[in-house]
Amino acid sequence: MKSFIFFFICVGFLLTDVSSAYSSRKKAEAALYDIENIYLLRHALAPGTGDPDNFDVNDCDTQRNLSEEGRSQAVRIGKKLRDNLKIPPEIFSSQWCRCRETAKILSLGHVKELPIINSFFEKFHLKDKQTTQLKDWLFQLNNKMPIILVTHQVNITALTEVYPSSGEIVVIRVTDLGSIQIVGRISTD
Repeated sequence: MKSFIFFFICVGFLLTDVSSAYSSRKKAEAALYDIENIYLLRHALAPGTGDPDNFDVNDCDTQRNLSEEGRSQAVRIGKKLRDNLKIPPEIFSSQWCRCRETAKILSLGHVKELPIINSFFEKFHLKDKQTTQLKDWLFQLNNKMPIILVTHQVNITALTEVYPSSGEIVVIRVTDLGSIQIVGRISTD
């Protein structure tokens, strides 16, 4: 009889733990889509690394661009965000063609170019300056809507120390204490 009671007590604790874990996971998922979040989206899949030697920011033919798989990935990212964001976001993009195309394919609204989120991969000496400029820009935001920044791995990693995959989103929030808090990550594949 004692072992029977012990069994039911163990099952009760197990069910409580599972229920608690499920509830915590749901809360964490919901936090990913809070209205005041900032979404750092690494552009969709663009095979290769860096850009060609003849790179010109105004000429997409001189850049590494999205593949067909990257375009499909951007469509999926846009759907995931449309399905989960509570209100329409404000969208900013690096001036690189792969970022602008990703932002456009998301189909979430008008896209504004933001030069401070341009890649510094080929000009790594700009890392600290651009990251400071981005932090200053983020700290002055008074966003009452989601903000999406379509940018590059180096920019996201410099700001958050997270190394995102192509098409991955690092969700952050600016705190009242003037720091950046990582809320979580959204995988789109």
